[in-house]
Amino acid sequence: MDMGIAGRRALVCASSKGLGRASALALAAEGVEVTILARTRETVERTADEIRAATGATVHALACDITTPEGRAAALARCPEPDILVNNAGGPPSGDFHDWDRDAWIAALDANMLTPIELIRQTIDGMVARRFGRVVNITSSSVKAPIGHLGLSNGARSGLTGFVAGIARKYVAHNVTINNLLPGSFDTDRIAKMLATAANASQVGIDEIRAQREQGIPARRFGHPDEFGKACAFLCSAHAGYITGQNWLIDGGAYPGTY
Repeated sequence: MDMGIAGRRALVCASSKGLGRASALALAAEGVEVTILARTRETVERTADEIRAATGATVHALACDITTPEGRAAALARCPEPDILVNNAGGPPSGDFHDWDRDAWIAALDANMLTPIELIRQTIDGMVARRFGRVVNITSSSVKAPIGHLGLSNGARSGLTGFVAGIARKYVAHNVTINNLLPGSFDTDRIAKMLATAANASQVGIDEIRAQREQGIPARRFGHPDEFGKACAFLCSAHAGYITGQNWLIDGGAYPGTY
């Protein structure tokens, strides 16, 4: 399927690896001019080279911290009029809520709620004027089924979800949509670190921990990042103008609910 977005411009946050990278790669494969960013210059530039080589697309790389005003200014200077905005940021640390002070909560909110909102605020009017805009927020399956030790993430991402629900209907008449993608367990560096931590804590091998986790997913496997990236590209496509304010759960069937 031709997604109908060749020649569009996309800003993809936290995209040097993992699901952000997969989303940038899928968009570039559709002929989108992509700006990718991450905090580490060497990593983001290497990823940009890899995406260019794989797709032939124009890819701009920027090293910045998107959770800061300076980082957002740099990102929007590099990609001042994005037609597509993919919001993404690393999740806050896990733990017990007794240990999280105000600073911990503010950091989580800055990364996973306030930064996406600010980027939407600064880009959506241009999308409206051009009569095309796609905003996709990469959140988490914990928005549907909260995870006990990820309270910071549960709270911050749920706040973003509520905000999106409140504004998405306002802009869809202008062919500007805002949706959330909710990943479950995907085969990324992040899941590898989580498995290593669990293996250390339980004195069980990583392969055994992985097998246990995969057996708990109806699909009996972790997701492939390219599956996620292609789903993101579809939500950003010309064919998705009638989809807005939605929470797309991509978790191999792990969430057991009806709604």
